[in-house]
Amino acid sequence: MDKLLLIFRSWVPEWLVRLILFSLLLPSIVLFFLPLANINAAAGHYGSEPADIQFSVALFYAGYAGFYSLERRFFLFLAMKEYFILLVFLNMATAFVCYQTCELYVFLPVRFIQGMLFSSTVNLSLSLMFTRLQSERAREISFSVFFGSLLCALPFTNFVTADLIDAYNFSVVYKGALFSYLPGLLMLLIAMNSVRLNVKFPLSHLDWQSFALYTVMLSLIGYIMIYGQEYYWLYDRRIRFSVAGMAVLLCIYYFRQRHMKHPYIDLAALGYRNFTVSMFLLFIMYICRFALVATNAYFSTVLKFDPMHVSYINLFNFGGLVAGVIISCAMLLQRRPIRYLWLPGFILLLLFHVWMFYLFDIYADEFNYYIPLFIQGLGVGMIMVPVIVYAISSVPLHLGSSASAIGLAVRYLGFCVSIGIMNYFELYGKSRHFNAFQDKLTFTDPVVRHALDVHSEKLLDKGMVDFRSSEAADKLLVNSVNMQDHLRYAMDYYELIAYLLVATILFIAMMPFMNRTVVYLRSRFLSPA
Repeated sequence: MDKLLLIFRSWVPEWLVRLILFSLLLPSIVLFFLPLANINAAAGHYGSEPADIQFSVALFYAGYAGFYSLERRFFLFLAMKEYFILLVFLNMATAFVCYQTCELYVFLPVRFIQGMLFSSTVNLSLSLMFTRLQSERAREISFSVFFGSLLCALPFTNFVTADLIDAYNFSVVYKGALFSYLPGLLMLLIAMNSVRLNVKFPLSHLDWQSFALYTVMLSLIGYIMIYGQEYYWLYDRRIRFSVAGMAVLLCIYYFRQRHMKHPYIDLAALGYRNFTVSMFLLFIMYICRFALVATNAYFSTVLKFDPMHVSYINLFNFGGLVAGVIISCAMLLQRRPIRYLWLPGFILLLLFHVWMFYLFDIYADEFNYYIPLFIQGLGVGMIMVPVIVYAISSVPLHLGSSASAIGLAVRYLGFCVSIGIMNYFELYGKSRHFNAFQDKLTFTDPVVRHALDVHSEKLLDKGMVDFRSSEAADKLLVNSVNMQDHLRYAMDYYELIAYLLVATILFIAMMPFMNRTVVYLRSRFLSPA
């Protein structure tokens, strides 16, 4: 019997194998964007600011991206069942620490460790899944399921945790994550045999130096992009030192890789045109994907939707993601040219941003946003899987793991850059608009006087005494100006993304080699990130 079939006991059907693997992956996927489920609640729980919560997600991502290449040595050293059990218990331990602590200096390092564990869980689960799949069709479907799950992580996490965060302390969600590992662990112990796929490879000569350089560099990129605008970029010495440190580490890392017999990440993959194009489009897509964060902030800040309401509205985005992944998977299986896969996706993203630009208002009905949110999810879902499959299939098999690592780094950069651009428009753009409003709003302006009188009359009707109504009316006017500032920031940001998408669509349409390019997976031993 094939050794691969002995990994699980003979009585375990294929569908149960996939269920076990997915049940072990799902809690880690939820942990990925969990702090962003309710960023204000998380910031209040840890006594921090929203930027610190964003940085905790960046650290998780940096651990995931940085540990990917080093993790393969642990995969070759440990037997699969023992490795799975170790990972599950470590994940449960980190979730318990997050549940117990309220200190940011403890929470941030644990988030980085969770990213490393997520990398191991993903690599082990997908390696095991891919080795059992005999056909290209099954492998491409598995690709779609996994990356579709990653895309759905944010709206799904918001939905399943919104009621919990509203009713309990924020740390309770980590307690729930801790117990969610138990069903998968129990099924794993019952169904899996203790066998090895490979000869035991000792852990000597681990390239931990490259891992340290690489992960510190990634963490500094996240720090610069998230805190840069808040600290006025290079005017602050923390950002200056971070940029200088990143530049030094980059030079050391580059020269180290050039002179190593077995580099940590083989940059030869970037020499293939199709791979480079796919990385560029993946970067653009990730910037556009997280533009939805600005929409959710608009729902909360301007329309005053509570987190539960926002999570329910985002179910339309969740449905669009699922539909987009299914459509892209079907088109991949039909061997459609890659241009016919990418163009509709980016056009749908452009439609979403233009539509939302005209929907931003201080008063709106929620049903106006159902279709745009679905369109955004549909566009992202149609792009993600084809880009990843296109990238992996564009390089020789021996560069597959390096191509996956580079793709993971590009996705991390896209996430950090999108946060950096949003912070720029939110902090700088809002202040610029506020100053512009302040210059034009005076107490002698008839429009301003009328607005103050209307606010005062409403407050008096509600029972407020006369001498306090004028002060409260002034505060309401300032609040209205702040809402307008937020609208202008969101509109400026979406306008920039729309221009970026137009340029991307023209690039895809004008590249002649994309007319005849189709993608397929050639190896059953891929372990994509």
